[in-house]
Amino acid sequence: MKSSQRFPLTLLAAMSLTVAAAGCKPGDKTATTAPTDKVAAGKAIPGLPTEKDQASYMIGMAMAKQLAPAKDDIDVDTIAKAIKASLAGQKLLLTDQQAAEIAQSFGQKMQAKQLAKMMADAQKNSAAGDAFLAQNAKKPGVQTTASGLQYQVMTEGKGAKPQATDTVKVNYKGMLLDGKTFDSSYDRGEPATFPLNQVVPGWQEGIALMPVGSKYKFWIPSKLGYGDKGTPGGPIPPNATLVFEVELLDIAKQPAK
Repeated sequence: MKSSQRFPLTLLAAMSLTVAAAGCKPGDKTATTAPTDKVAAGKAIPGLPTEKDQASYMIGMAMAKQLAPAKDDIDVDTIAKAIKASLAGQKLLLTDQQAAEIAQSFGQKMQAKQLAKMMADAQKNSAAGDAFLAQNAKKPGVQTTASGLQYQVMTEGKGAKPQATDTVKVNYKGMLLDGKTFDSSYDRGEPATFPLNQVVPGWQEGIALMPVGSKYKFWIPSKLGYGDKGTPGGPIPPNATLVFEVELLDIAKQPAK
């Protein structure tokens, strides 16, 4: 989680989105027209009858997303109280100095809490991954390499095998052990092309085993994937064992230099 000092940026970002959504350009006549609180025909939203209501709700949604990691450590009513007092020009209960000191302390607390959770999740995921791989290795057709990578041949192609310096073209689906998909070229509607030496070690090793035209299933231990950090703020938890189904479509030719 980011420091609590960054929270006010959410409001600024949300208001910027409102301006951008309006589509006003320098010199537009609409830019000098007095604003109204009427909603254009066809843009009425149940429960949010006016433009002000809609904009306010949008800003609230944006703030909530930013505040979500700290939801158990904050009071929404007190936040609303501070916003109302600030916008009304009332005397505030904190000085700027006090607010800065609290922001620093709160940010440190949230960082420590996030680190503790990450370490607990990493330990849990590591144990779950080890147990899964131990059982998975016993299944028919599953092979385990010296590094700990596990794979199963779903379709064996007849083409060449890529070298470490090759660029490959693949279709793939990546999943966590619970079956949740976190990435898929199929969902994007187009294959991925990348240098083989620029992906995680499990992919480098696994795809090098595949002749073009093959489809393999890989089980990648965390040490061959994203390790104890996972993808911070992203879909892969720390020490997660990953599952991939990969089709090697082609070995792309390097552009001439």
